[in-house]
Amino acid sequence: MITIKNDIEIEYMRQAGKVVGETLAKLEEAVKPGITTAKLDRIAEEFIAKCGAKPSFKGYYGFPASICTSRNSEVVHGIPSEDIILQDGDIISIDCGAILNGYHGDAARTFPVGKVSEEAKKLIQVTKKSFFTGVEKAIVGNRLTDISSAIQQYAEGFDYSVVRDYVGHGIGKEMHEDPEVPNFGRPGRGPKLIKGMVLAIEPMVNVGDYHVEVKPNGWTVVTKDNSLSAHYENTVAILDNGPEILTLI
Repeated sequence: MITIKNDIEIEYMRQAGKVVGETLAKLEEAVKPGITTAKLDRIAEEFIAKCGAKPSFKGYYGFPASICTSRNSEVVHGIPSEDIILQDGDIISIDCGAILNGYHGDAARTFPVGKVSEEAKKLIQVTKKSFFTGVEKAIVGNRLTDISSAIQQYAEGFDYSVVRDYVGHGIGKEMHEDPEVPNFGRPGRGPKLIKGMVLAIEPMVNVGDYHVEVKPNGWTVVTKDNSLSAHYENTVAILDNGPEILTLI
């Protein structure tokens, strides 16, 4: 069931989204060769707590950290570790969630580490742009898959592929709510978008094939062909005057 948020609930989600956006900005400053992903996790957890919020991910279905840190061919759900040290030329996708006043915010970014390849730069830019292309369709009266189709068409226009096995989602009092928000598909399908829907829209884009698999740790998703993957996500409220991105600062 899709839960529709009223104006007060959306304001609470703005506040949670602001924490997430500011946390990701802090992490972007910290990302550099030589830092461990565990250190990034500590930075995030400390900052979220300083804001009076709690990390959404820590303990969620047993996830052991406050953020997901996914490098290079890792798509999503990478687990921070003292043993993972970022190297010049890596890319890292950081997914962050925070709960404040009983409501969640959720967003992800892919950052370059030091000097990266032209292919990596392009992938990061295309993934980000695919999100904003999808958000243009997140307006009252459209159908859910209008967003999905726009994302897919943009990413595939650069000969990249869109991950099928993992999708965006509704968000509110729960981290994952209905509806699922695919990043692919034909337009004009799914529920009609109405005021008060809040969606976590999150394209995951691969340089190579879209097939993925889960590593033995049971969490980390990687591309089957070992190609680079990028992730860009924001929490978006559907409002009468257009979509509002709650996790941008």
